[in-house]
Amino acid sequence: MTLKQLSKWIRLAVVSAVVYSVTFSAMAQAQPQVKFATSAGDFVVELYPDKAPKTVENFLQYVKDKHYDGTIFHRVISNFMIQGGGFDAKYAERATRAPVPHEGRQALEKGGLRNLPGTLAMARTSDPQSATAQFFINVKANSFLDPVMIPPGDPVPRLEYRGEVYENTPRADLLNAKQLFGYTVFGKVISGMEVIDKIKSTPTGAGGPFPTDVPKTPILINSATLVK
Repeated sequence: MTLKQLSKWIRLAVVSAVVYSVTFSAMAQAQPQVKFATSAGDFVVELYPDKAPKTVENFLQYVKDKHYDGTIFHRVISNFMIQGGGFDAKYAERATRAPVPHEGRQALEKGGLRNLPGTLAMARTSDPQSATAQFFINVKANSFLDPVMIPPGDPVPRLEYRGEVYENTPRADLLNAKQLFGYTVFGKVISGMEVIDKIKSTPTGAGGPFPTDVPKTPILINSATLVK
């Protein structure tokens, strides 16, 4: 091999290495996507494991376990959100694993994930650490569901939230105050938002154990599948 040929080979090797590195990096940063096939149409959500890792892992495990297949959107409020993933068409509640740790503040601080239209968040009870499988999709900006970031200091000099003022409060008290946790956002709808709009507009009433907000024509999740 001549010096000229060797030089050309080295340049090609360097270019190939750069291309491989860029491609590998892009693949590593690719976000998981889940396709929901429903009786109202299909939509796809993108998830953010770099911002809410335990929440995304939990959600994907339910997807892989086919937990969502055959469940319904049992709570639909047109100017708020649509919620599903917990009950089948006969309103039998699906068994779940242990709750996933709340990651709302982490997702907000690391990725700015807020309860904006089209975002995917974990549903829960009044206990911030109670989220299991149920999720909701915001259909409007629901800032009151966002986690409250605690200002620096211990005690915290001042925090105002919904008209209530906390002054010189121990930091741990604020970090653990249930009303300040908000809801963990961990993904968003990237295609099929028209399906979400269709679901939110469906007429609702009583159904099963629920006195209100149940679609009169059931909205069934036929399947939830990891597509990326």
